[in-house]
Amino acid sequence: MTPISYFMALSAILFAIGVAGVMIRRNVIVMFLSIELMLNAVNLAFVALGRRMGSMDGQVIVFFVITVAAAEAAVGLALIVAVFRNRETVNADELNLLRW
Repeated sequence: MTPISYFMALSAILFAIGVAGVMIRRNVIVMFLSIELMLNAVNLAFVALGRRMGSMDGQVIVFFVITVAAAEAAVGLALIVAVFRNRETVNADELNLLRW
């Protein structure tokens, strides 16, 4: 059986890559994908901890997280497409739609 520390380390590395992607990159699509990577890292941690404790709680939580992530993906991509049609860019530095 694989030690839980391997799964937690992989989850931490994936989460760190996601945080770095959000902080460093200015492309809204890459930022969006980085957020999805962070959600998947948390899902991996939930499943690993649920497996370690011998309960299905982690997998149930992951089911709800995936459901929310799917809704977020649909709404987020729709917003990105709408902003791209108006501004013709997906660079986060150039998007100032909410400013006066």
